[in-house]
Amino acid sequence: MGRDLSALFDPISVAVVGASDDPAKYGHAIAAQAVRANGRRPVHLVNRRGGTVLGRTAAPSLRAIGEPVDLAVVSVPAAGFEAAVEEALDCGARAIVAITAGFAETGAAGRARQRAVAERVRAAGAVMVGPNCLGLADNTTDLFLASDTFTPGGVALLSQSGNLALELQLRFRPHGLGFSRFVSLGNQADVTLVDLLADCARHEGSRAIAVYAEDFADGRAFAEAASVAGKPVVLLTAGRGDASARSAQSHTGALTTSADIVAAACRDAGVELVATPRELTVVLASLAGGRRAAGRRVAVLTDGGGHGVIAADAVEAAGLAVPELEPPTRRRVREALWEQSAVGNPVDLAGMGEQDPGSYAATVAALLAAEETDAVLMTGYFGGYAAAEDGLGGGGATLADGEQEAARLIAAHHRATAKPLVVQSMYPHSPSCRTLVSAGIPVFGATEDAARALAATAPAAYGIGLTPLPRTAGPLRETGYLETRRALEAAGLPFPAAREVRDEAELLAVTREFAGPYVLKALHLLHKSDAGGVALGLADPDELLAAFRAMNARLGAPSYSVEAMADLSDGVELIVGVDRDPRFGPVAMVGLGGVLAEPLRDVTFTLAPVPADRALRLLRDLRTAALLDGVRGRPAVDVTAAARAIETVTAFAAAHPEIAELEVNPLLVRPTGVLALDSRAVLA
Repeated sequence: MGRDLSALFDPISVAVVGASDDPAKYGHAIAAQAVRANGRRPVHLVNRRGGTVLGRTAAPSLRAIGEPVDLAVVSVPAAGFEAAVEEALDCGARAIVAITAGFAETGAAGRARQRAVAERVRAAGAVMVGPNCLGLADNTTDLFLASDTFTPGGVALLSQSGNLALELQLRFRPHGLGFSRFVSLGNQADVTLVDLLADCARHEGSRAIAVYAEDFADGRAFAEAASVAGKPVVLLTAGRGDASARSAQSHTGALTTSADIVAAACRDAGVELVATPRELTVVLASLAGGRRAAGRRVAVLTDGGGHGVIAADAVEAAGLAVPELEPPTRRRVREALWEQSAVGNPVDLAGMGEQDPGSYAATVAALLAAEETDAVLMTGYFGGYAAAEDGLGGGGATLADGEQEAARLIAAHHRATAKPLVVQSMYPHSPSCRTLVSAGIPVFGATEDAARALAATAPAAYGIGLTPLPRTAGPLRETGYLETRRALEAAGLPFPAAREVRDEAELLAVTREFAGPYVLKALHLLHKSDAGGVALGLADPDELLAAFRAMNARLGAPSYSVEAMADLSDGVELIVGVDRDPRFGPVAMVGLGGVLAEPLRDVTFTLAPVPADRALRLLRDLRTAALLDGVRGRPAVDVTAAARAIETVTAFAAAHPEIAELEVNPLLVRPTGVLALDSRAVLA
């Protein structure tokens, strides 16, 4: 069930420590908001000088209040913070909102102070948000402990930025959205983003959860909590660039960026990942009504060909489909329109909206009822018949009345179906569009926003949920090429025959164990191919010996591996790697491998371990997935065996936290089975 945060969001009483009449102090803003709900619970203002604050008698200390305090907001100078927290705990506080700054964000000394305070709070059985936060608010319990007022609604916002909350407040209004809760995360010394996410998932007043996070203390725990939230979670995050500070020692490490990891975690957990406050608003507006499309097929309706074509392109760019309508649907649409209207998909009224705005409603009804559509996008001029913005639009009283009636009919058709309907209008603030918004139909001014909104309602491409980490295995002491290979073989990954040799006598002895062609590899080199430490296709013992002499003279490696040369003619080379991220744990990468891994960068990511069924979907996600099914006369390869191999490699890596990077490249997938041709492990 997670931590009990009831005292944070619905306390019995509240005290604001550091309340002030000085508008320049945060204690003034918090106190002014807190007293708005004085009828809901006792609200005490505390100022060490006593006197009055906001015209109310202020206590000089928490103890002077003379009764227990359930929640204390602490907004005092950093030097007095610990004493204020201690007094709050002594007075029975079960929750603390720590506004005071000057802790982990200042360096090692500040981190140590912060850690000590958090330990004291937990030892007392209390919870603390912050320090260095901007407060919180809960509109469902009339708890106002932030500097600003938030319009009530169904969105819980958990944010590392206060100004972002203010921007979202402005962006939400045209869409009828508001906040159930707002929490400024601060330094998360005690109560974490994961704790808050789990609590908001249980909160009946929150229909969706919006998160702005610049860093994840435990990204995997965040993904796990989001995957079981049971309501939409939308994440806006920053700093997703090429964030690896260390020098990656494998292709996997070199190809994996922070952005890849966050995107993979969100996809696995069913979190909507957005890049801007505008996109966050668009997604929340589309999900606010709780509608989800059964598939990815969209019908587009317009009263102008240009808008229809642009909308169709935007829908397809968003990963959705715009299929041709079936004959029964075309007949129903044709009955509502005139001869010049197009009834394929997009459906173009071709000017009929100017003659009869009701044609929009009749067509929307037919498209929502069509079995071959999962959602509808209406785009273009609707709203303009009743609008006169900037001297444009406006079609007279008759058309305005007809459009308003059409809007009411569209709303009724929308209520009668579970399919999503999204509108893009040149006049999104017109009376007719406001009627649609009031009925729960998202309306946007930009076509790309409408398409993104529909994409948010579409079914996820992957099954939602994360595979639990396996039990930790005994640590590997050596991760040389042969040691890693033997460990993976023991886990069930097949390799060609191989023997380690140090001189010519051992090399010739190997040729009596198995026949050529051979592969010769210089060991103890990180990137053997790049250093000229790999020789392929050595047909017989004489060629093998010649290659050994030349390579040894050039590289002088302490030992070499002689291996049976696999038949590459009918196979596809893949790369399977796992990179251990400090926030999200083991992250798997699957893609086209061999020497083309980095140049082509045809790879996809997911949190490890990866079950075989998810591995199959990852393989089908590759741009070059067609190679797996055979092209230009080549046979199809054993994709099922490849998926099982991916499961083996990723489960092995996940069970060995001492491994920072593990890679099998290439993994040769043949018409029957797989062979791992090379592997590499790097200890953390």
